Amino acid sequence: MACHLSDELKLQVQNLVRIGAALSSERDIDVLLEMIVEESRRFTSADGGTLYVVSDDEQYLDWKILHNDTMGTRMGGTSGIPIHLPPVPLHVDGAPNRGNVSAACANTGEPINIPDAYEADGYDFSGTRQYDESSGYRSKSFLVVPLRNHEDDIIGILQLINAQDPASGETIAFSEAAQELVIALGSQAAVAITNARLISDLSLLFDAFIQATATAIDEKSPYTAGHVRRVADLTMQIAGAINRSDADRWQDTKFSADELEELRVAAWMHDVGKITTPEHVVDKSTKLETIHDRIELVAARMEIVKRDRIIRVLSQGLSNDERTSRLAGIDSTLAALEQDLAFIRECNLGGEFMSDEQIDRLNSLSEQVVEIAGSSQAVISEDELLNLSIRKGTLTEEERQVIQNHAAVTLKILLQLPFSKGLRNVPEYAGGHHEKLNGHGYPSGLTADELPLQARILAVADVFEALTAPDRPYRAPMPLAKAMDLLDIMVDEGDLDGEIVDLFKQSGVFMVYAQKELGAEQYE
Repeated sequence: MACHLSDELKLQVQNLVRIGAALSSERDIDVLLEMIVEESRRFTSADGGTLYVVSDDEQYLDWKILHNDTMGTRMGGTSGIPIHLPPVPLHVDGAPNRGNVSAACANTGEPINIPDAYEADGYDFSGTRQYDESSGYRSKSFLVVPLRNHEDDIIGILQLINAQDPASGETIAFSEAAQELVIALGSQAAVAITNARLISDLSLLFDAFIQATATAIDEKSPYTAGHVRRVADLTMQIAGAINRSDADRWQDTKFSADELEELRVAAWMHDVGKITTPEHVVDKSTKLETIHDRIELVAARMEIVKRDRIIRVLSQGLSNDERTSRLAGIDSTLAALEQDLAFIRECNLGGEFMSDEQIDRLNSLSEQVVEIAGSSQAVISEDELLNLSIRKGTLTEEERQVIQNHAAVTLKILLQLPFSKGLRNVPEYAGGHHEKLNGHGYPSGLTADELPLQARILAVADVFEALTAPDRPYRAPMPLAKAMDLLDIMVDEGDLDGEIVDLFKQSGVFMVYAQKELGAEQYE
């Protein structure tokens, strides 16, 4: 008999070790809580089990798991069936609630073992009796155990009901041995729950931090607000389409939950390097814009030229008739200056490609001088001429390099962060969103063989968001059809992955995104 007990004890210890290992490795809270209830029921042959968690304000016990084999009940956790029962108050009228057996266990910290609820003193089982009468069930034996964490705080309550005799199937009381086993399991469970919560909280904190960082970067410019969020959303839509695709190209390419999370983090952090990019470059809506638009300085100089010519006539001591005649004669000159200023204003917008003839006209206008405070100044300064002569867009080559440097800074910043094993590729994916398959991208000039699929997906999402963004100051919102054509052109030029772009179109992801983010006039 002693040998038999020894073997049984050995088996129980082995089971506790096995369960402890399983609990410590589980990160999903719902799965973890279900595992605690199922294993404790298996240990004790209990017909039912309930697990409560202490609320954040420590005022209630919240229902998390509710199982009962006889009643066919399986609620909470991964069942997908919510528990619509009111939380159990830990205090009533300002005093500890000792009438409810679960609340009493939480308040005293002591396990409660009741052979028969109908004969128990000191606890209110009226609700239990009502349930039994309406359902035909007989709630009898109860074992209620507190779950204590490493700081000796009670974080939950495990309640088991109706221990079953393995031989007869009759409901019996929970034995002292069963109680000790459940207490031991409860200690392991509490540590596992605490660890899972800590990991979850750290994950939530990290996620909130990266989203707050992205928001801060977007807020540097009113014209790019929401860019990071939209790129992250679009990136995950494309990845989801790959997972759902049954096309030959994607049959063997499916992202796991961890890989999707890694890609999501990379998408949210892809522009973190813009934290070092000057606002006046990010926001440069015209060619002459720095902290302010210098077109007004040019206009002021042109106005001085006009006035100087008028003053020159007025200061020559002419008769009224001669003065009137001379002023009438310079009208055409003044009109020409107005046309020159209108031309300069148009060049400043950066909306059209600058031709050689337009560049030559700017060079000619820059030779005009004006007298200001006794010194001669060019109507268009050297730096202003450099900016006005930008062939396409509003950025000089130097400013474009400043903008492009954000990708290198992104990579530099992310490589310094101690990412966990599951996120170790975030720097590579985020830092590669401006790389091109043809090797002409930046910051590293990677080629197709060096670019992972995740970076290619992010590149497509980033380009499409930039093309279709309705809030860019340097151009009108681009029609969806034109943006799709430009994607095809970029594929032909080796900038983007053609297979991803094809999937993007064929899966309809582009239209789902357009209907959510674009103005109706862009896709109708």
